[in-house]
Amino acid sequence: MTMSCFIKGVLLADTVKLVAAETGTLIDKRRPSRTEGRLRSKGCFSSAAFVFATLIILLPNPLHAITLSHADVLKIGKKIWQNECNGTIAGLTSWNTGEDFASLGIGHFIWYPKGRRGPFEESFPKLVSFISKRGAKLPTLLLGTGEKACPWNSRKEFLQAQHSTEMNQLRTFLADTVDLQAEFLLARLDNALPKMLAEAAPSDRANVQEQFERLTKTPQGCYALIDYVNFKGEGVLHTERYQGQGWGLLQVLEAMHATSTTDAVNEFARAAKAVLTRRVQNSPAERHESQWLSGWIRRVNSYNGG
Repeated sequence: MTMSCFIKGVLLADTVKLVAAETGTLIDKRRPSRTEGRLRSKGCFSSAAFVFATLIILLPNPLHAITLSHADVLKIGKKIWQNECNGTIAGLTSWNTGEDFASLGIGHFIWYPKGRRGPFEESFPKLVSFISKRGAKLPTLLLGTGEKACPWNSRKEFLQAQHSTEMNQLRTFLADTVDLQAEFLLARLDNALPKMLAEAAPSDRANVQEQFERLTKTPQGCYALIDYVNFKGEGVLHTERYQGQGWGLLQVLEAMHATSTTDAVNEFARAAKAVLTRRVQNSPAERHESQWLSGWIRRVNSYNGG
């Protein structure tokens, strides 16, 4: 694979086999990665190309595209919808207590009100752009040029609008585009590997890529990867660590060492449970994270059908 072909794949993303540069962060409300921040900053295309060229140099082997059928993508989307929203239409439009943004769609993509920004990257407008470019009809609320701000300025306003025409149209739109939302998540997963390899120690990069590729060879493995990176992030941010230890996808892949494709998902689930348990053990007492561990474990058990 030549550098020009790889960058073209990164920048265009015309199918679910390619990397979508426009995808944003998802659940676990991550901050933008260092690489993402550089790409969003003001600068010329050559700067972006330099970043991607640098990441390519770090790759132990050429990347292979993740290939899934539409049926498999839709199946994964429905599983994530169940994980995040209990599979309900109402759950597609949420605003959690204590947060200053709406969480929408199967991945609970973040949408800030006008003039509001926080430590977490906004991903819902990127999802809307992704879906629009694939020809889906947008609800009136999302029509027009440029990115739209969330029209509800607070959780109170959001809850008061639960039965409004705008909210009902938004829910219908999200329920009708589960497959495209899943494609968006898949594209974001493709984009995660170069970032993880850039963060991993040089001696670990070949194993991280091998474990990633073991999992991408089956639909169930792809589901595990997509859900976990949506759930707990890539694991590349030093700010998302307790006592120097992270809990993202990178840390799970680093804990895997086997080579068999048939046992890849089972090993991933075991490694993920160990990483999440370590997170709780390392977490500050005031965060009371032990209350969440059993739910996290149940979610990870879904990766291998347990």
